[in-house]
Amino acid sequence: MTQLPLRHADSTVAIAVRRLLPNRNVRLLLNGAFGLALVAVAVLSVRHFVGGGWPIRHADPVLATGSALLFLAAYAFKAWGWQRLFHAHERPAAGALACAGGAACVGGIALPGRVDDAIRIAVVKRFPGTKVGLGTLGLSLLVVGMLDNAALTPMSAVAAAGSNHWMTRAGFAVVALAGVAAGGVVAFLPRLAALPRVRRYRVGRWLAEHTHCTREAWAAWLLVSISWSLRGVAVFLLLQALAMPGSFVLALAFLVASAASAALPIAPAGAATQAGAGAAILALSGVHTSDAIAFSVAAQGLVILSGAAVIVAVAGWQLVQRARPRLVRATSQ
Repeated sequence: MTQLPLRHADSTVAIAVRRLLPNRNVRLLLNGAFGLALVAVAVLSVRHFVGGGWPIRHADPVLATGSALLFLAAYAFKAWGWQRLFHAHERPAAGALACAGGAACVGGIALPGRVDDAIRIAVVKRFPGTKVGLGTLGLSLLVVGMLDNAALTPMSAVAAAGSNHWMTRAGFAVVALAGVAAGGVVAFLPRLAALPRVRRYRVGRWLAEHTHCTREAWAAWLLVSISWSLRGVAVFLLLQALAMPGSFVLALAFLVASAASAALPIAPAGAATQAGAGAAILALSGVHTSDAIAFSVAAQGLVILSGAAVIVAVAGWQLVQRARPRLVRATSQ
């Protein structure tokens, strides 16, 4: 007698959930709430660091704000570059790709490395109006990863030339060589896919249909390079905002080390790995260990806060776009 009402209640709740989840407005509302929660977590984390004595407490507000704005602009250029890797009939919106990048960055707080690619795919696929398939998305992520390596090549070369330790110089040289190799693969990928031996297989034919021409790939590389350049300037401004000893070369070394650590196939939480790599480079450059760790955590927190802001901005824009037709109909009546 007591189990029957409970089962009926469970089935009623399940039916209600199944009816609500397919609703796009409900999904947008849930995504917006999730984004606001992420922003709240990021803000509370930054406040905790400020109260706990992290150097961001003494930061110049103008330079720190400029650094945050540059991180936001970097998300936009990265999304535009990623967008050029799709054909026009299946190209996702730039907002979907920017939101995917922000979600992957925020998810790196706790999730292991390389899981961020799964987050990007899930966000793009669930974004309204997306028509691209899973295979094409996966291929685009591989290509954009190689473009990231190619964009880091000049920065790695500058960091290697400015390094005083042979170990770090060798590491930056390896990153630069890997970037050159990745750029070559992207440049010749359409020609390789068009070879008769490759097109003989189904995978080869699919690859030939979904690879872009070299001109589009170079346009994507240019936009991705601008994104990384903006991040380098943002790190330099943050160093100056915290009055820490450092040059633009050191900012590039910090950025390259953090980005290279994210390429590890298996790693702990992505944000922690990147923060540790950046702190190691600062410590090897003569910065006190505690200051290096504090700056690296503060910089990573600023990046995560920018990613959460991108999610909220895109979700808010989607809500406005969906509410506009209703407002027009209401005013016309």
